[in-house]
Amino acid sequence: MKLDKLRTNEPSDNAWSWYQEYLDALDAYDLNRYAKFLADDVSVQFNNDEPLAGKDAAKAGLGQFWASITDMGYSLLHEPLNIYGSDSSFVLEALNHYARPAGNRITIRAAAFTDRGADGRATSVRLYQDVSALYADTS
Repeated sequence: MKLDKLRTNEPSDNAWSWYQEYLDALDAYDLNRYAKFLADDVSVQFNNDEPLAGKDAAKAGLGQFWASITDMGYSLLHEPLNIYGSDSSFVLEALNHYARPAGNRITIRAAAFTDRGADGRATSVRLYQDVSALYADTS
């Protein structure tokens, strides 16, 4: 095997720390804290939906999603499996655990692609996960 031209990359410790704080804000359903990670002109896209353009639209869209999830009694916990990329763009493969206080939990595989600008804030987020099981769960 010849590997002399193989290029690998991974986020620095600082970028990984940024991303952990970013995920913590998501897990806490804290829109204001989450918004601090976003550029004013961010584009956020969920699955095949039209992208949400701008920080205000992203906050509104995410707020609606979170409201639907919390209305069903779910909390969210990310379990990162793999992260690849550099300090300016990376992809995360994760298990998103949605749990209710009664103990039932639905785990959904997810992938998120994130690009960051020179100031370190997210300029683009593309999230892919199938949440239909959450809405189908009536227990």
